[in-house]
Parts: sequence; C-alpha cells; structure tokens
Amino acid sequence: MSHWHLDYHGDHALLTLDVQGQSANVLSQEVLHELDKHLDELETKVLAGLIIRSGKTSGFIAGADVREFESIDDPARATEFARQGQQVYARLSGLPFATVAVIHGFCLGGGLELALACTYRIARDDPGTRLGLPEVRLGIHPGFAGTVRLPPLVGDLVALDMMLTGRALSAREARRRGLVDEVAPERHLLNAAVAFLKKHPAPGRAPWYRRVPAWKPLRQGVVKLMAPRVRRKAHPDHYPAPWRILDLWREQATEEREAESLGELLVSRSSRNLVHVFLLGETLKRLGRAQGHDIEHVHVVGAGVMGADIAIWAASKGFRVSLQDREPEILARAVKRAHGFFKSKLKDARAVQEAMDRFMPDLAGHGLKRADLVIEAIVEKVGPKQELFRMLEQKVRPQALLASNTSSIPLEVIGESLKDPSRLVGLHFFNPVAKMQLVEIVRGAKTSEAALARARAFTGAIERLPLDVKSSPGFLVNRILMPYLLEAVKLVEEGVGVTTVDQAATQFGMPMGPIELADTVGLDICLSVAEELSGPLQVEVPARLRELVGQGQLGRKSGRGFYAYDKRGRRQKTPAPEKIAVDVPVTERLVLRLLNEAVACLREGVVADANAVDAGMVYGTGFAPFLGGPMRYIESLGVTGISHSLYRLAQEYGPRFNPDTGWSRPELFHRRAADKA
Repeated sequence: MSHWHLDYHGDHALLTLDVQGQSANVLSQEVLHELDKHLDELETKVLAGLIIRSGKTSGFIAGADVREFESIDDPARATEFARQGQQVYARLSGLPFATVAVIHGFCLGGGLELALACTYRIARDDPGTRLGLPEVRLGIHPGFAGTVRLPPLVGDLVALDMMLTGRALSAREARRRGLVDEVAPERHLLNAAVAFLKKHPAPGRAPWYRRVPAWKPLRQGVVKLMAPRVRRKAHPDHYPAPWRILDLWREQATEEREAESLGELLVSRSSRNLVHVFLLGETLKRLGRAQGHDIEHVHVVGAGVMGADIAIWAASKGFRVSLQDREPEILARAVKRAHGFFKSKLKDARAVQEAMDRFMPDLAGHGLKRADLVIEAIVEKVGPKQELFRMLEQKVRPQALLASNTSSIPLEVIGESLKDPSRLVGLHFFNPVAKMQLVEIVRGAKTSEAALARARAFTGAIERLPLDVKSSPGFLVNRILMPYLLEAVKLVEEGVGVTTVDQAATQFGMPMGPIELADTVGLDICLSVAEELSGPLQVEVPARLRELVGQGQLGRKSGRGFYAYDKRGRRQKTPAPEKIAVDVPVTERLVLRLLNEAVACLREGVVADANAVDAGMVYGTGFAPFLGGPMRYIESLGVTGISHSLYRLAQEYGPRFNPDTGWSRPELFHRRAADKA
C-alpha cells in the first residue's frame, strides 16, 4: 500500500493518509481504490472504532485529484467515477463500528465528503483549519454523496450556502454549525477521538428548525427565494452547477441522481474551462513556492490606495511593514484603513493588535535602512519614479530588493536612474489588492534571476499568484485590457448607451462592464495608461475620455464619470433613456479588440505561452472564467474565423481592427495542443 497506512492500537484502528509524492493529500482513483482494499480488511475486524487522519502537515484532504478530470470526456465515465467514490464512502459509513475523522488544515471537497461518511468529526482548533465544498468553483457539485449527507447534519440553508458559494468554514464555525462534533488543540486531537469511540454519543444531526426548509411544501418556495441571489452571481448558461445544486436539493435527489448530474457537468464546457483555470492557478502557486525567501521587512513608498493596500495585505500575512508618504494626513488615512481591514478579516482582537504592531506609518522613511524589500507605489510618471529610485539606492542596504508597482512604464526606463538595475523588478498588483490574486513579476532587460526569484517567493508568501511578464508598455494585463476599455468609450462616443455597452460585456461573461470598470479604476488612471501606450502601441485615445477627466469627472472616486455615484460609491440609475444602436456589433467589437491584443502579446513574447495569457487575464481582470481565458476562447472559436471577423471589422471601423500578424503564425497556438496531451 502506497498511500494509506493502517495500524492497530489496542481496541481501535488508525488509518493514515499520506499520498506518495504529493505535498497535499488528493483523492485520485488509485487512492480511493487503496482505501477500498483497506475496508476489505476492516470489515472483518471486531473493533471499538476507526480513526482516520492525515499524515501531511499541510492538511487533511484537499479533495479529488483535479488533474484526472481532464482525461474524462464522457458523461457515463464521469458518472461511474462518482459512483465508485460513493460506493467506497458507503462502505466506510457502513462499518460495524464507529469512525472518527481527525481534521487539520484544509478539508475540502471529496475530503470533507469522506469526513461526512464518518460517524464523528473532530477538528484542530487553529485558524488554518478550513472545511468546505468548493466544487462549484470547478463548475460541478459534490459527487461523493455530499449533497445527500450534508443537509441533515448542518441544516438545509447552511448546506446550500456552503455548496452554492464554495465557502469554507473555520473549525469553530464548523462546530457551531454542527459540521464537526468537537474542536481540540493539536496535543489533544487523538485523545479526543479515542474518547468519542469509547463514549459513542449519538451522531450529530441538525435541530428540527434547521430542517424545516426541506419540508416538501416549502422546498419550491425556498428555491424561488434563493434563485435571484444565485442569478446575480452565476448566469445559468455560463455556470450551470449552482442551479443543479438547487435542483438536487429541491428534488431531495438520491446518490444515483447526484452521480448522474455530476457526470453531465464534469464534461461540460464550463467545467472543463474552470478546471483549466484552476490548474493554471495551481501552476502559479507552485512558482511562488519554488524557493524560499529572506524577506522579513517590507517598506512601501506611497500611501495612496494602492500603496496602502499593498502594505496592509503584506502586514496581514505576517510581514513587518513600514509605509512612507510625504503627507501625514495620507498616512493617517492608511492607518485607519489598515485597522478596519484587520478587524474585519482577522476577527480576534489579539490578532488585530499583532497586525497593527507589524504595520508602521513612517513619515521620515526610517524603515528604509532595515528593509529587505522596497516597493514603490507613487504617481504613475517617469520623472518622479526615477528620482525616487535614485534616492532609494543610496539609502537601502546592498542586498535589499527594489520593486516598482508601475502599471505601464517599462522597467528599463525607471532603472535608468540606478547604478545597479539588476536589483530592480516590477511587482504590479491589481486593485483591489485584497481581492485580485494576480501579481505581474516584471522582468527588465537587466533584472537578475536572483531578484526575480525573490520577487516570486515574496508573492507566494503573501498568497498571491506570480506571473512572469517581460517589461514592455502595459506589460500583459493592462496592455490587453486597454484596447477593450477604449473601444467601449468609442462606442459611447458613437451614441451607444453606457448600460448597453456594459450589458453586452456582462452577458458575454465579464464580471463587470468596461464602462463601469473604467469608472471604478478611475478615468484619470485610464487616461494616463492610455497615453502611456498611445505612442508605442499606436492606441487612439478617445476625446470623450479626455473631456471627462478635464471636467474632473474621474469616476466613482469623484462621484461622477460615465455614471453618477452616491456618497457611498454606489452607482445611480441612468435617468434618461439611452440610445440603443442595434446595428452596432457591440460585443464583437469589444471582445475582438481584446483577443487581437492578446495574440500580439503572445507573438511579442510578453509572456511565455498561451497559458500565461489565460492566467493573467482571468486572475488579473476576471475575464469570463467559464470561457477559460482569451486563448482558450480563441481555441474554441477557431483562429481562422476570428481573423476573418477582424478583417471585416477593419474594413468597416478602421485599422485598429487589423489582425495582428500573430494570427498567421500557427506555432503560437500549437502550444495548446501540447497542453491537451
């Protein structure tokens, strides 16, 4: 046996999962088959009980081995995969003695479903313990009887919330919800499990009032109440999984129906693309963990929204952070913002105070002398950045890593002010820092490999995804995004209503329309980046954008941009009816500008391959995850068809739609075939 290890201790057995060759436990078909073999032996034993635990320090079980999903292309085979898992778990549940799952770290997906098949669950009492069913994020739902076992245990509304959102619970919240029977510190976990086997209390069950929503006369009404909330997050044509979860619950479906539904979803376009996106994220995570780092103290220069949020996030992840700005009022706002963030995220008063102790406002810049990493986050202008880095190089230690959060200025230009530009990297965060997972790791012509490796490791340490990009105007994400945003403004100039433009994008699958996105980012920032790119990329800046910025209408932050906003930053309804130019191909113009620029970036080697383009746009902008990213979308439509559409649009709307020469280079797209293999 390679993965499970069975030992006997007096009157009970201890079954430990330690998947060979993996840093985390995942449930491959081989692992499930091996568990089935151990159950053959256990069914013949007379025992007081069985304790199941993980041999990994990282956690209990992370779920199914997602990589196996890509090899399943038939619904019947996918259904059979689910039925096999259900049958193994049914044997575990039917053992002639009690079973206890001892949980630490992550307990997710099929791992939690295994724990649900046990008689009892005991979780380690620490912030790192998380229990959840995140399958919906992969375009599927629980398939090892999770939809059947969870509602009676925790109550129907709690179970639906967990399955529809994929939200994970802490150990203490799981105890309050009835998901686990006990929480205990590490040193008492096994003793607590043995105590449960000896006392053998009645298995947990949700109180009657939590089971009321499942009463047959109420089920249809509950679904009707929940449907609008689900629709706001997941269009049924794009993300069918949440709707299947509601259907299964309403029907009180059996395990067989759960398996059939999973089989249909697992081979759907949505799920296959979401799995693709998930695996891209896992690849970037591994890149961030590839080597350790020696960074302990981070110094951020510039306490505006981005600089403050970078500093706050780093402090929340355990780094000592000093935040410098010339204006004490700006620093005071950043400190207030930090306290609010820590209070909402960390909850515990002691943890909040510890985070505040790590977060130091630094008007005079004393932290520079102790800093291992200095991040510049000042105004997006070449002159001030060069002047700042000239000063920083004189004050910091020789081994300190220098980084710029520039969003569009080539690193070589900024590095002209440095004697040693090899220590300069780009760390381009996206707004809002606490939500956007991607960080572009920008490589300048003279950036050293050691500096890049440290930057990646730091990014991984703050739980962000590092994406290597070449220093060029706009790097990857802003370069691809800007033509899309400017085309949206151009459409408005032509008389297409702003909500019409935004609705075209959201119906395509974008999380937010381009006009609202521009207002959210700030029209002044959009204009600055557009002007920065206008020369090297020959991007035309619409007059309407300049006009609004000139009038001080900068978007959400000023109360008015393309839309009007109230004092709390909420968008107000457009008062006048809009002109709708039905003959204008709004969606096609928006999306093809974006796809054309994505191919240009691939041709120029801004990133290594098509996967990097997909990862950057999904994790950096939220590009329709169910489509898998721009290059995955191109693959689904076909290169020839898109390039012909660009030719047609170029004839009608001008040279900005001329197909990039990369469309005629098949080798750029052949990487995808290799990925499939």
